[in-house]
Amino acid sequence: MTVQVHPAVAGHDANVPLRQHARTFFSVPITIRHLCRGGVRTTRGITLDLGEGGLGAIVQGDVNVGETVAIDLRLSEQLLTTVAIVRHASSVRSGFEFVGLTSAERMQISSVTAQS
Repeated sequence: MTVQVHPAVAGHDANVPLRQHARTFFSVPITIRHLCRGGVRTTRGITLDLGEGGLGAIVQGDVNVGETVAIDLRLSEQLLTTVAIVRHASSVRSGFEFVGLTSAERMQISSVTAQS
């Protein structure tokens, strides 16, 4: 199942750009690491959806919009560690945009999402 944001969706803010990449329902545990005062903080969560551009997740603890984090998630049999920027954060759901993915990592993600 592929999920795309469309401007006609109720509640969509016309000032917020649409996603460049479709997202697919994908649910796996994740680990998020972020720098904070005093060192690195580790947070756990579970993904809700995944695409080449990023992922949505339910996160235990706080992440802040604009924060850069490292995310570990399992794609099939391989662990992917990527850098992402927090683009949305609420008590219900957070959104992350991947930064600096290699073409091999993009292919890993697209092969997993194509199977879903």
